[in-house]
Amino acid sequence: MSRIGRLPITVPANVEMTVDGQKVTAKGPKGELSHTVQAPITVAKDENTVTVSRPNDNRESRSLHGLNRTLINNMIIGVTEGYEKKLEIHGTGYRVVAKGSDLELALGYSHPVKVSAVDGITFTVEGNNKITIAGIDKQHVGEVAANIRKLRKTEPYKGKGIRYAGEIIRRKVGKAGK
Repeated sequence: MSRIGRLPITVPANVEMTVDGQKVTAKGPKGELSHTVQAPITVAKDENTVTVSRPNDNRESRSLHGLNRTLINNMIIGVTEGYEKKLEIHGTGYRVVAKGSDLELALGYSHPVKVSAVDGITFTVEGNNKITIAGIDKQHVGEVAANIRKLRKTEPYKGKGIRYAGEIIRRKVGKAGK
């Protein structure tokens, strides 16, 4: 049996969970999220715990068991604490400016790059080279952060570009290193 899938999910007191057939909804202080569980997996709710179970040991059921348990757990964490990703911009002349709820990045191109805010996502700019992306949906926050990072990936020779906070870039020596 899946080691992750069999663990019960504890629901905090400030989160309201509803299970309606295959649809699971979590409502908390930060917002509301819903997820539709794939067919063979079933979800049962007790007073303050949610359990995810599978009917058999087919390959498909086993692969979906832990996945759906993790997705439901991520929903509960999202509506209580929320998720955030931090990005850093390195390079001469590279900077970010908040324009209302949107971002304007100078990344060495001939024009500034504009990133508009998506529903449920908030941008916070610290200084002129740090961005914090926050929201309640883990997948959505990660996708927006990856799209911003993709605008100018960090190159390995000088380390210029956008990187996640704490990300280690393996540097190459270049022409001089023999």
